Amino acid sequence: MVIERDTRKVTDEVKKTNRKNLRDYGWAYLMIAPTILGLIVLNIWPLIQTCYLSFTKTSGFGKNQWVGLDNYIRMFSDSSVMHAVINTLEYTVISVPVGVIISLFIAVLLNSKIKGKTIYRTIYFLPMVSAPAAIAMVWRWLYSSDYGLFNYLLSLVGISGVKWLTDPNIALISVIVVGIWSTIGYNMVILLAGLQEIPKSFYEAADIDGAGPIRQFFAITFPLVSPTMFFVVVTTMISSLQVFDYIFMMIDKTNIAMEKTQSLVYLFYKYSFITNDKGYGSAIVMLLLIIILIITVIQLKLQKKWVHYQ
Repeated sequence: MVIERDTRKVTDEVKKTNRKNLRDYGWAYLMIAPTILGLIVLNIWPLIQTCYLSFTKTSGFGKNQWVGLDNYIRMFSDSSVMHAVINTLEYTVISVPVGVIISLFIAVLLNSKIKGKTIYRTIYFLPMVSAPAAIAMVWRWLYSSDYGLFNYLLSLVGISGVKWLTDPNIALISVIVVGIWSTIGYNMVILLAGLQEIPKSFYEAADIDGAGPIRQFFAITFPLVSPTMFFVVVTTMISSLQVFDYIFMMIDKTNIAMEKTQSLVYLFYKYSFITNDKGYGSAIVMLLLIIILIITVIQLKLQKKWVHYQ
């Protein structure tokens, strides 16, 4: 009888625990349901649709005709797509390292004991709260060949006539400068948060050992902030590979530098919404997705060599 009573008691406790766990799981899933639904509706389902459209061709009255791999075969023989791939990779290769290094340098400065740190942080973060269209319009005025501020300043030292946005040789660099400037604030805030997590005792011990600022940076700061920097590099690289707004707003369709500046996302927009060839545009954006996945996987593999987790 005692054994049966104990067994019944244990069984009742197990049932209560299971009911409690189910209730907890139910509340947990209810709390994350809006996010899951948002991901399905805004990310996963559009991705499935885009993948399907990449194998179709848009015909009259919005109907789609299955064409198999024709869009991909056409894409790999299209010189404009190849130029867009080169432009996108060039934009990323230049903007990401330069932007991250500048952001880290500013974050280290703002993490030190200087006056007015809050004001400087606000100033550097301002581009992030500005609309990309507004940023592009301001920089387009600065780059203007006729009445831009940059050409006016250069004219004071005898240099004039620089075509920042119409010269195919420097138009992409001009756009890259805007891209770097616009991301410094966000990256700086993220890196600053990582720097503030480093214990001060490490620097105090380094001071006692006689290590200078440069030695402290490479022996303490960089290794301990590397996980945060890895996050910044990955997110910045993905964002750079998807560059569109600054090119769209700053480079006119009739600009002779368009071929040297247009990105894959710009081509996707052009074919999907201007020429109404959604199948070909979807194939282009699927190519971009594959490039992003490959680069991200490579970064995840290489991070073991330079990212140091505490």
